[in-house]
Amino acid sequence: MLNIVLVEPKIAPNTGTIGRLCVNMGASLHLVEPLGFEISDTRLKRAGLDYWHKLAPTIWPSLDDFLKTHGNERLWLATTKTDRNYFEVDYRPGDWLLFGSETEGLPEALLRSYADRCITIPMTPQGRSLNISIAAGIVAYEAVRQNYETFKELT
Repeated sequence: MLNIVLVEPKIAPNTGTIGRLCVNMGASLHLVEPLGFEISDTRLKRAGLDYWHKLAPTIWPSLDDFLKTHGNERLWLATTKTDRNYFEVDYRPGDWLLFGSETEGLPEALLRSYADRCITIPMTPQGRSLNISIAAGIVAYEAVRQNYETFKELT
């Protein structure tokens, strides 16, 4: 259905939660190193509950390695540094949703390179950002909503 890419994630429970999301929506999970935790981390598996063994995430040694393979595909970059709302995008099965680390977001150079592919979740001025697992769920399920007929084939 979709590909969710976490670029240098730092917090194991967030990644575990997103892994659980991926299993439930038929998405693939891609993790770009360096990671802020070990894949064997019990906090990761606890957050993913009994779903982690069903996931088999793809681990990329660097963002450059990931981009060499998938940089020409339909990438959507989640950031607070754009005005384009996530719900203004026409998502398609096979799209790639990229999320940056919890502390730094996606690299500025990447955002500049894919400026036409940057998306944001609207928030009030009182907020700075959302938890990465919440953000991933919001954007990913908008893509599911738009492609529900494809999603139903997975169920």
